Amino acid sequence: MHDTDTEAPQTITLLLVDDHPVVRKGTRELLEGESDLKVLGEAGNGEEAIAQTRALNPKVILMDVSMPGMNGIEATRAIKAENPGVGVLVLTSYDDDAYVFALLEAGAAGYLLKNASEDDLLGAVRAVAAGESALHPSIARKVLERFSTVSTPTPPEDDLSSRELEVLRVAATGRTNKEIARDLDISPRTVQVHLANIFSKLGVGSRTEAVLYGIKRGWIDPKSL
Repeated sequence: MHDTDTEAPQTITLLLVDDHPVVRKGTRELLEGESDLKVLGEAGNGEEAIAQTRALNPKVILMDVSMPGMNGIEATRAIKAENPGVGVLVLTSYDDDAYVFALLEAGAAGYLLKNASEDDLLGAVRAVAAGESALHPSIARKVLERFSTVSTPTPPEDDLSSRELEVLRVAATGRTNKEIARDLDISPRTVQVHLANIFSKLGVGSRTEAVLYGIKRGWIDPKSL
């Protein structure tokens, strides 16, 4: 029996959403140069993104913000309402607070700026596919600043078990599944099971969504992140 940590990674299927064909072409070429990534299709606006998601069922969607017709915020909200498990990674030139928080509220798992390096983009795609957070450093700062005023936590209710809350709090610090396992002295597979249970109970599809939910409920102190 093989160790799951050494097995070849599963193929990550993607949908590219951007109204600029040249941007989509360059992004596709970069992604398809990786053996574990496969682009299933492309869309030029939000309406096409919704239709393509229904037809192709990708694991990860690279989503632009400003597009003709339906924008990336509306498309993300609609897609996540239909398919909470799909990972939406925003790839945009905009870092305005209004865009950032609207997309995170809509359910985006990651937010990357188009000036990110190729390695950062590839790493973000894989992180989102694994249910992890992928926030550009400047975006992460915005998130922490926005929630830094949270000072009156509400007591945890019966949504999560004490172990699940513990896993969520460690995950909020940005640690990988292996690092969480090491910190809590449990196996990586157990971490995956706990995270899957957390996502299911909270009705979210990514670590970013779960952490934001936890901050709002007062389970996570943003000052500790």
